[in-house]
Amino acid sequence: MSADDANVEEFDRSPIPDSAQLGPAKFWGMYAGEHAAGTEFMIGPLFLSAGASLQDLIVGLLLGNVLAVLTWRYLVTPIAVSRRLTLYYQLERIAGSSLVKIYNAVNGVLFCFLAGAMVTVSASAVGIPFGIFYEVPESTLSLGAPTFTALVFFVGVAMTAVAAGGYERVARFANLAAPWMIIVFAACGLISLVQMNANSVSALQQGTFWSDAVAFVQEREGETQFGFWQIVIFAWLCNAAMHFGMSDLSIFRFARYPSSGWAPAVGMFLGHYMAWIAAALMLAAQIKLSQDHSANPGALAWGVLGWTGILCVVIAGWTTANPTIYRAGLAFQGIVPNSTRMAMTVAAGIVATIAGAFPNLSAQLLGFVGTYGTILGPMGAVIFVDYYLMKKLGMEEEYAIHHRVSFNAAVFVAWVLPVSVGLYLIFWQGLFAAYLVIPAWLICGILYLLMSKITQRRNPDTLANARS
Repeated sequence: MSADDANVEEFDRSPIPDSAQLGPAKFWGMYAGEHAAGTEFMIGPLFLSAGASLQDLIVGLLLGNVLAVLTWRYLVTPIAVSRRLTLYYQLERIAGSSLVKIYNAVNGVLFCFLAGAMVTVSASAVGIPFGIFYEVPESTLSLGAPTFTALVFFVGVAMTAVAAGGYERVARFANLAAPWMIIVFAACGLISLVQMNANSVSALQQGTFWSDAVAFVQEREGETQFGFWQIVIFAWLCNAAMHFGMSDLSIFRFARYPSSGWAPAVGMFLGHYMAWIAAALMLAAQIKLSQDHSANPGALAWGVLGWTGILCVVIAGWTTANPTIYRAGLAFQGIVPNSTRMAMTVAAGIVATIAGAFPNLSAQLLGFVGTYGTILGPMGAVIFVDYYLMKKLGMEEEYAIHHRVSFNAAVFVAWVLPVSVGLYLIFWQGLFAAYLVIPAWLICGILYLLMSKITQRRNPDTLANARS
């Protein structure tokens, strides 16, 4: 099969036909593998380091993950199974090819940085048996040790090879890995409780093992507080680019039934709930046993489960990076339409591997995922408004494709204004990034409606087309 044939089979610029649609099992396995995965080894310990209480963590994650699943099911899936297009081609039909190239570049690079963090996580585990340790330098733009950088390269090449094989290979890899990883995550949490002598009902109720660990970290790093609603918002919106931002249209376009939209539940409750708490408990156990509060994913897993933990961290990083590199490859293909998806996925893998060589990026995931949700999320409002409201309000949907517009100014203004204000509040005012996702999304949708009203009134053919 030629590269061009493989590219056609991914249906990058056409709706998914009946013959290529997939049953629910493919999606449950992929979401289990992607979200009970490498990021959990990083994010879970960060809650403890940020000063979250155990009670707030347990209840806040429960509520936030329920909201995330409902958003995937009722915001993303109905549009995905109706139009069956990638996010990138759907936006091109609305915003125009030139504008979407800008969006795709931003989207692809941000996804590459997320995948790069997972390359770092897996490399941190691979290096443990060889005495090559993951250390976070002070500067964000500092490389790790030369030996660690070499490990990042080899891990990145392997991840890229899987992602370049297409969605089927990504889903197959996740399906094989997910059940085992979930069991290992649960074991990590339970063994950590045993290591802290906190496996009795009374010890769990008192929670002193957790509060003592929080106090230890804050004494050395400075006091912070990660409250209940901050936990809820983070759990709901840490994947905002995928659901509010509609990136997972590219995934759910393959779904045969809308009910496949419930598949993220397995990732949220086994990954972003059980696995986050288990990973945080691993750090609490490490602090109690060795007075070490560094959140090295490989070392944490090695201290609890030895070789099994090491293998889990490696595979967990893979199952997050693979679909993320796949998404980034689709984004880059939108910039160079005549390229093959495989070539662009390899390009995305190269960028992700380079990002993985900077360990400090993976240590800032709590802020990073909120920031990329604030940047990418609002474009999902454009798709939502175009799909549900444009015709109802007497305007024409998919304006760019019908009028051969390469740059839809209404979309550009609606996207850039709220994102610019959001980035100012994040980087110059210190606002928690995840708080801005929904306000930016709503403002973008409203601005798109208002700007479209102005733009389309200038075109006498638009209203006639909208009524037809």
